[in-house]
Amino acid sequence: MSNLSPETVRKAISDHPDPETGRGLDSMGQIKEIVVDQGNAALTLGLTSHSAPIADELSDALESKIVAAAPGSTVTITYVDHPRPPARIGQIALKAKSVIAVGSGKGGVGKSTVAASLALTLRRYGAKVGLMDADVYGPSIPQLLGLSGRPAITAQKRIDPIKLDNDLPVMSMGFLVEPDQAVIWRGPMLHGSINQFLGDTDWGDLDYLIIDMPPGTGDVALTLSQALPLAGAVIVCTPQEVALLDAIKAVSMFRKVEIPILGMVENMSGFQCPDCGKTYDIFGKGGARQKAEELNVPFLGGLPIDITLRTAGDEGKLADVIQSNDASRAPFDAICKAVVRELATRAANQPTKVSLPTL
Repeated sequence: MSNLSPETVRKAISDHPDPETGRGLDSMGQIKEIVVDQGNAALTLGLTSHSAPIADELSDALESKIVAAAPGSTVTITYVDHPRPPARIGQIALKAKSVIAVGSGKGGVGKSTVAASLALTLRRYGAKVGLMDADVYGPSIPQLLGLSGRPAITAQKRIDPIKLDNDLPVMSMGFLVEPDQAVIWRGPMLHGSINQFLGDTDWGDLDYLIIDMPPGTGDVALTLSQALPLAGAVIVCTPQEVALLDAIKAVSMFRKVEIPILGMVENMSGFQCPDCGKTYDIFGKGGARQKAEELNVPFLGGLPIDITLRTAGDEGKLADVIQSNDASRAPFDAICKAVVRELATRAANQPTKVSLPTL
């Protein structure tokens, strides 16, 4: 403990990468205060809301470095908000730090539920999140979240999205057409609607924009790749081989349009009987993990069949379950952290060019 000092602590953690940018915490002005009292180091660090889901993991990593530099010491870390507004993406008006597409090779694998739950979980951790339903032909996000209405046009001639709880902006074709009406469009009209959803919607400043992709390997991925740089894609599939074959095609599609793959999620991964407690692998188990290893992409986690979650989605109460049901949201917590962790790893490997604000 004799060598524990503010200087020792700062030196131990100064180069540790900020999870959002990959640059050293000290160089980004995030080490706010270091107080040493006998054998305890109390740190106050700035952390952006983008990185909030993995705050505990950051604490563990920093504590390990400090204890290695000053054996026997104890560490207390307190985080304060470290505002860092997003820049405008590409040539459109969207301001978001990470745009993530959630896709699948086929329909019926629970992609929309995963996309909505990922957005809700990121929000629960304090991130600023928007949710865009790009499944123009079969929009289901409004149903899952219990949202309705028609977006208004702002004084600046932009689309005012429908907001969940006044803080999660959502845009979907489901708000623009009647529930029993089909959208019958050719490629150019689809391209135009996606660009309008992205560039003409008043999303505000976002940490994450989650995009629920249509199933399959159609035009939307190409449109998105041309419109803006995506942080990456999350591929959703079920464990059985017939679904995995289509998931492989989705991975291939994203790679061809140069959208990074953040990882694969195995949905409907087992069912635990509420009466006897026994787990049944209705669609098999572990197929997505094995396929992810073969394709050299991260495996983000598995989601069991959850009757509570399914019922909530049908009733438009998915947000309530993610907010209050510990058992149902636990797998999404793990997947949310895995996604943010993957983004942090990539940032550390290729730090972004960020300048400190001029005071």
